[in-house]
Amino acid sequence: MKNIFTILVVLLVNGSVLAQYPIPAANILPAAYRTQVYLPLLKGKRVGVFANHTATIGHKHLVDSLFSLGINITKAFGPEHGFRGTADAGEKIDNYIDAATGIPVISLYGKKRKPSAEDLADVDILLFDIQDVGTRFYTFISSLQEFMEVAFENSKPLIILDRPNPNGFYVDGPVLDTAYKSFVGMQPIPTVYGMTMAEYAMMIAGERWLSEKANKKYEYYQRAQNSADTAFHFQIIKCGNYTHKSKYILPVKPSPNIPDMASVYWYGSNCLFEGTVLSEGRGTDHPFVIFGHPSLPKHLYAFTPTSRDGAKEPKLKDQLSYGWNLFGTNEETLQRVDNKVQIKYLLEAYRLFPDKENFFIKPKNGNATGSFFNKLVGNSELMDQIKTGKTEAEIRQSWQPKLAVFKTIRKKYLLYPDFE
Repeated sequence: MKNIFTILVVLLVNGSVLAQYPIPAANILPAAYRTQVYLPLLKGKRVGVFANHTATIGHKHLVDSLFSLGINITKAFGPEHGFRGTADAGEKIDNYIDAATGIPVISLYGKKRKPSAEDLADVDILLFDIQDVGTRFYTFISSLQEFMEVAFENSKPLIILDRPNPNGFYVDGPVLDTAYKSFVGMQPIPTVYGMTMAEYAMMIAGERWLSEKANKKYEYYQRAQNSADTAFHFQIIKCGNYTHKSKYILPVKPSPNIPDMASVYWYGSNCLFEGTVLSEGRGTDHPFVIFGHPSLPKHLYAFTPTSRDGAKEPKLKDQLSYGWNLFGTNEETLQRVDNKVQIKYLLEAYRLFPDKENFFIKPKNGNATGSFFNKLVGNSELMDQIKTGKTEAEIRQSWQPKLAVFKTIRKKYLLYPDFE
């Protein structure tokens, strides 16, 4: 067996796709459609697939498509919300057998977050395909990092099937301080980072942000990539017809509480309410677009979070609350978001909230690094700025130096034309 690997990015943009599947809107092709590129790499191999319900070709799950094409899938790995995407946010999931295919599914959002060496014993090659929404605290990029580390550490070839980023047309928000590193933010990137999963994968590998062992393996693969006798180790299949100016409309809701594009666009701003006592809209028709609290003024928008699929026990369940409903058409939503992480509603909610001492959910250990709000933000500065009455303009200005550094790093790893 060859023991030297090379890192290869497949830059093909044209080529056939499975004829029975419809082409997505605007002719933007997720990499999964480019079967003529990656199927030859899978044939005759035992394949382990990291995916969820968003990994589709047309209206069919990637695993179901590969299974029907005779690809030998020996393991499937599932992230938060599960392999088929039906679990609540944060719900722990056990291993099981997929009813549709009989494939063993290893949960990486339950008792463990990484595959074990035993899980990979019957796997020759790993395949990763997840639809991201382009925000730091959406945990699939954390899952991607840990999956990459396991692949590199165990010398398993890895293919990443890229997908468009529906929030890939801007970069904004506070940059994470690694003192606040957690599964909802692992790297020093802003809230909205403007990269696809594959671009992000190249960045965390290229910047040596992986585990120590994975970084060493990556360096070895880089030194070996010019060898005449190599096999790939880390391969990316690009999207077709995508740029960072694209406004990609998701064909499938990425998770139970992001049901539409309004939620996709507002998630990067309003997920911060998860770190406060306010409802972030789970248990309503429009999570992250509707938000509020019973204590806010009663002339505001009234709503009541209820138990439903994907949010069985939402915050403020069955309590009449008052706040905001930002739902509108995609165009209206984009105008309101305005290519920014919007904090004006957060500032206004704090201003109107009568019990400011208990606006932010307090960590059990009393430390700032344990605050879930601070973990989502990536630092303690924003909470302090809100409490001391800093203006929106002052807060935004404080983000700029670290954003400038990140944007310089980001440019090195872009695979598609940028928005600027």
